Amino acid sequence: MSVTETGATIWLTGLPSAGKTTIAYELAGRLRTEGHKVEVLDGDEIREFLSAGLGFSREDRHTNVARIGFVAELLAANGVKVLVPVIAPFADSREAVRKRHAAESTGYLEVHVATPVEVCSVRDVKGLYAKQAAGEISGLTGVDDPYEAPESPDLRIESHQQTVQESAAALHALLTERGLA
Repeated sequence: MSVTETGATIWLTGLPSAGKTTIAYELAGRLRTEGHKVEVLDGDEIREFLSAGLGFSREDRHTNVARIGFVAELLAANGVKVLVPVIAPFADSREAVRKRHAAESTGYLEVHVATPVEVCSVRDVKGLYAKQAAGEISGLTGVDDPYEAPESPDLRIESHQQTVQESAAALHALLTERGLA
């Protein structure tokens, strides 16, 4: 039995290699230890299984975000803390997900993992920045494709200035403050 049955979607947006997924899994572990039901909807896994066949056009990115938002809201409405580390580069797509949650009276928090592109390109977890620099790929979010940073997220994490544990703790504190943890 969970400590609480109040679900919510926690959407972590930011550039590739910003630390979204790492922070999400760190927080997920902590929440599970406290007895919460938790799911992580990792953007890469979603693209492989739920959004296979979609490309990276603005329309395809919007469709991908809408699909993830639908699944997240469904889980959250059923008492799950849903952590969503997904780039979601366009503000209108993220706003559509927020509105869907509001329409269903489901908790939603937007977290901007605000790591500068210079730091992300050094981290380059998946080698995307190196491939883009070598001309092997194009359309890399934040480099040669747009990223619209949230203007007023519920929380902005400067992951390059604190540890993963500190970042997860800041997010946990917000969940606690909002009655979600």
